[in-house]
Amino acid sequence: MMEKHEKAGEILKQLRDEVVKLVKPGVKMLEVAEFVENRIAELGAEPAFPCNISLNEDAAHCTPSKNDQRVFREGDLVKIDIGAHVDGFIADTALTVNLGDHDELVECAELALKRAIEVIEPGITTSEIGEQIESVAKEFGFRPVYNLTGHGFMPYVAHAPPTIYNYRVEKGVKVEEGMIFAIEPFITSGAGRVSERAETEIYSVISSKPVRMRMAREILSEVEKYRTLPFAKRWLRNPREIIISKLVRDGVLRAYPVLTEIKKEPVSQAEHTVVVEESGARIIT
Repeated sequence: MMEKHEKAGEILKQLRDEVVKLVKPGVKMLEVAEFVENRIAELGAEPAFPCNISLNEDAAHCTPSKNDQRVFREGDLVKIDIGAHVDGFIADTALTVNLGDHDELVECAELALKRAIEVIEPGITTSEIGEQIESVAKEFGFRPVYNLTGHGFMPYVAHAPPTIYNYRVEKGVKVEEGMIFAIEPFITSGAGRVSERAETEIYSVISSKPVRMRMAREILSEVEKYRTLPFAKRWLRNPREIIISKLVRDGVLRAYPVLTEIKKEPVSQAEHTVVVEESGARIIT
């Protein structure tokens, strides 16, 4: 099991270096997303979720549409969040590419991640990890995003316990040797909260209840291979919006709308997957 997490992590480690070189003004977001997803497969794993590319005040759940023409622009703050799995065993990582004047936001997220990882050892609580993230954010005069979190993994489940808040909570979960989870600071100059906006390109299957419509059955048959992992609408052969919306209303699919900072202020992100060992945390991404 751990070997498969580690293989996914090694692939992401390589991909982190490759994707940074692609994010430049004038390059299409879709081109980068497809490169990431295809490269994960080339290297021997599968995407654990669609490549997330979130710009500026958008923080998460943003992936290009099928014929997306958007390009990176001078001044953008670009979050790239990528996950890979080997037989359902997941690793997850994220980084921020600064195409503008956002040096401190990027530095803050990276330092918050570093400090959080440094305190991890068996016996501490997840609250102490969150405290480090919040403390670094305040040192820089920023805020963590309070309603986004780090997370554990289960087979074919990208967000599982323990939940790791980006601030100190009253009662955290005790960290034990052998645990694997992702630490994921989001840092902003805004209010420190995100809300959903209308754009939705990512979904997952949450129910296997029978459906009557032929086109709905075709979509569900097509996404069966992803099990409970998120998939992109652009991965579908015939992504009929009306059918997908009905499947969401009927509780068969879950939608992941884009999450954006409520004051429309920029957000930075840094993330690694770690394994808790006797001597501390080992980064596998």
